[in-house]
Amino acid sequence: MNELDRTDIKILRALQKDGRLTNAELAEQVNSSPATCHRRTQRLFNEGYLDGTRAKIKPEAVGLGALAIVGVVLDRSTPESFEAFENAAIKMPFIIDCHLVAGDFDYFLKIRVRDINDFSRLHGSKLLTLPGVRQTRTFFVMKEVVDQAPLDF
Repeated sequence: MNELDRTDIKILRALQKDGRLTNAELAEQVNSSPATCHRRTQRLFNEGYLDGTRAKIKPEAVGLGALAIVGVVLDRSTPESFEAFENAAIKMPFIIDCHLVAGDFDYFLKIRVRDINDFSRLHGSKLLTLPGVRQTRTFFVMKEVVDQAPLDF
């Protein structure tokens, strides 16, 4: 990856704030010509600084108003058990984030569901059947204070 200059950083920050900007709007915000801005944005994608753009959907609007954070402990801490768990977790559409962590848990999962009854059903029929799961501990989010905040760089 090339080193980022001031204009690259402005492009990244602007797109992070609003991924729907047209190239012309973006060029104006970063004080660049549209052609230069387009070339730089493409380079940022090609070099892996930008990983895509997507809309942020309001969970409540689509009936997924409950958020749970689940700590998972596996029965073994081996590369094979981690790989098996991760491959299975990727296929579970209700898991919106999965992080391998250090500490008392092996993974933290972020799960969106309709309500506590929906979670209870998924917990028994899906979560506990993931490969190697020995124990889970669930935390229901009462208020989302910061969610998907932009990176500060």
